[in-house]
Amino acid sequence: MNVRRPHISAVALAAVTALGIGTLSACSSDGAAAGNTDKFDVVASFYPMAYLAEQIGGEHVHVTSLTQPGQEPHDLEISAKQTAQLEESDAALYLKGLQPTVDEAIGQSPVKTKIDAATLTSLEEHGTEAGGHEDEHGEDEHSEDEHGHEHTHEGGEDPHIWLDPVKYAEVAEGVGKAFEKADPDHAADYRKNTAALVGTLTDLDKKFETGLADRKTDVFITTHAAFGYLAERYGLTEEAISGLDPESEPSGARVKELQQMAKADGVTTVFYETLVSDRTAKTLAGDAGLETDVLDPLEGITDASRGDDYVQVMEANLKALQTALGAK
Repeated sequence: MNVRRPHISAVALAAVTALGIGTLSACSSDGAAAGNTDKFDVVASFYPMAYLAEQIGGEHVHVTSLTQPGQEPHDLEISAKQTAQLEESDAALYLKGLQPTVDEAIGQSPVKTKIDAATLTSLEEHGTEAGGHEDEHGEDEHSEDEHGHEHTHEGGEDPHIWLDPVKYAEVAEGVGKAFEKADPDHAADYRKNTAALVGTLTDLDKKFETGLADRKTDVFITTHAAFGYLAERYGLTEEAISGLDPESEPSGARVKELQQMAKADGVTTVFYETLVSDRTAKTLAGDAGLETDVLDPLEGITDASRGDDYVQVMEANLKALQTALGAK
């Protein structure tokens, strides 16, 4: 099982080199330098997929992420060297619909085991209409921003399943079974590790359910609609400034609507994320007299992240939501 350092787009290369960032792998940090390994070689599309592979694979896998820390995953362009690396891997773990260049590369790749996380749980349509809650506040006037097709699954379905611990656990179970089938010599360990991860995610779900149970408002505002599944899981209403595409600009009508909504629903905070500009969030918050804070969509872990891994950052998200929603 060949191992190489991942290659990235020219845009991110200089920054990654300066930071000294190497292959993402909790299990074989020197494996990249060694050149070859006997481990099960998994190429993951971006952080939430890499985290699953590392947690489930444990010591038996070498995980490489195509998306580097700090790189916006939707902007990823696969290089020829990454394509070659993918072709020589044992498995590819990705979320179809989130990164079109990854979908294309994996679709054309001869890699034997292709695991699409989108097939391991049910997807729903969320998006610019506040995560499916448009009926509560009227027709969303910024539907023109739904041109962000690069950020939506086929049929307009929301790909952000990892932000719901329950759905993420369902995906974990599917990934575990795929690993067992592809690498049967270590099937028992994959089952054990999958069960442990599902247990951790179940505990996280309980923390969210308990921590958000007694709150003053259900409504929170985000820069883009990444939290539709999380909102639905815990009975919240996500109102997004820009919809599913984090780079799209809201209409003036949408901004006015959100300002009125914030006043009516007791909203205190406009959330933004670390990998995308906070300009829009701070402008809206300033005009409406609101606070701003980070709600991390966990598309990558960087020095700016409020935690070192998925669980820690999700717990930080819970604290931010508790403060914004007035939860006790």
